[in-house]
Amino acid sequence: MSIILSGAPVASALRERIKNKTENLKAQGVYPTLAVLSVGEEGDNEAYLRGLSKQAEACGIDLLSENLPADASQSRAEEALRELGNDPAIHGILLLRPLPKSLNETALCRLIPPEKDVDCATDLSLAGVFSHRQLGFPPATPRGVMEILAHYEIPLAGKRAVIVGRSLVVGRPLAMMLLKEDATVTLCHSKTENLEEICRQADILVAALGRPRALSRGCFRPGQVLVDVGIHRLEDGSLCGDLDFGAAEPLAEAITPVPGGVGTVTTAVLLSHVITAAENNIL
Repeated sequence: MSIILSGAPVASALRERIKNKTENLKAQGVYPTLAVLSVGEEGDNEAYLRGLSKQAEACGIDLLSENLPADASQSRAEEALRELGNDPAIHGILLLRPLPKSLNETALCRLIPPEKDVDCATDLSLAGVFSHRQLGFPPATPRGVMEILAHYEIPLAGKRAVIVGRSLVVGRPLAMMLLKEDATVTLCHSKTENLEEICRQADILVAALGRPRALSRGCFRPGQVLVDVGIHRLEDGSLCGDLDFGAAEPLAEAITPVPGGVGTVTTAVLLSHVITAAENNIL
């Protein structure tokens, strides 16, 4: 029987730490504030923002939401980001994506000061992840994976970790974070030869391909720790991850569920970055 690595207790423990730090900051006259900029009305973004606002309020973090119309110009979006970046009362900035195709996303992300970049939107933040230096913050999802592994005391040093997925949002940053903890990391992707064999060699296998049930029975062996980053809605309305959970769970030593796994932790991670940014502001 495998251990289910539920994200709920991890997120709960993170939020408790955040609340304690928030109270300490407010006692010093610092009110942690996250600014969220969105452009247009995107249903998924609106739902995410509602959940984020609820968690921020519960943690004592102020959330400032600014929505620009879908036809906002590049200069108007740039102006909004500059204003947020220059406001000393704002500690974290989150630019909700995807953006309308009329906007240059790369140029906009570069306007976020790295010290306020709580979800690794800037090149400098990403450089910090790869160089193991405090330059901005890592993406919330890979840090969420690391929080789960730490919470459940999964040993990393000397272990072989295989990540399937090489995006700059999850796969490559997570590889750097695991290397920092002395894991031996193999980074794979959809064109990797002998993928199933490589996956079976892993002590810790992370699925981050972005395709439903992309990793099936041939990728697993008994005793692995399996982490599923994906989440997909199927035609019948049910949700699944990048792993075939039914095939994986009987073999795994431990496995994250979908839903209820990594995704549950990411918002708490984002808010913890806001708190760290606020703390850095008074050092």
